[in-house]
Amino acid sequence: MNIQVALDRLTREECFQILEKTGPYVDWIEVGTGVIKEYGMTIIREIREKYPDKMIVADMKTCDAGKHETIQAFDAGADITTVMAFSADKTITDTLEVAASRGKRVMIDLLGVSENKRVQELQELGVSLVSLHIGKDMQETGEGTDNLFDLIHGISGLETAVAGGITLETLPSIVEKRPDTVIIGSAITKATDPAEAARAMKGLIRK
Repeated sequence: MNIQVALDRLTREECFQILEKTGPYVDWIEVGTGVIKEYGMTIIREIREKYPDKMIVADMKTCDAGKHETIQAFDAGADITTVMAFSADKTITDTLEVAASRGKRVMIDLLGVSENKRVQELQELGVSLVSLHIGKDMQETGEGTDNLFDLIHGISGLETAVAGGITLETLPSIVEKRPDTVIIGSAITKATDPAEAARAMKGLIRK
């Protein structure tokens, strides 16, 4: 099970400080949407240069112009780019084609999706990696990740990541569901000791 650290709502300097501290304990590095909007493709290139062996996820949240945005992310050094599940099917298939041609991957973000049927449709389009996601604003209303896994109930063959305010306290219930990747943001990036937070989470996953 991978730990994906989500770098969001951070300055460039904070991103690199956190990565320096947590690098040994995280598997995938997510360059968050807010960071990309602030610093563009440049920060993806910089992270790729400094961490050539890490899997880099560009959280582009693409919902249109799929081919163009996917090429942007991959040209900058990302291994995976994110596309919203509510996008037009053409947008999704375009991004999948670009990824396949480059040996890269697309993660479909299920934020806002409420029906299992859409996940089945996505799989039929060729999607193999999805993110079960409770958004930041939704977290503030008290929503948790408990029911997220209902979206993939009965669907086999999908690689799954899960995100949504995961903390060291809530991580065990997520681990029980056996996702392939857990996406952790503030519980690491806003911790007093990010290295210790990441180490503790990695240790819990390895149990």
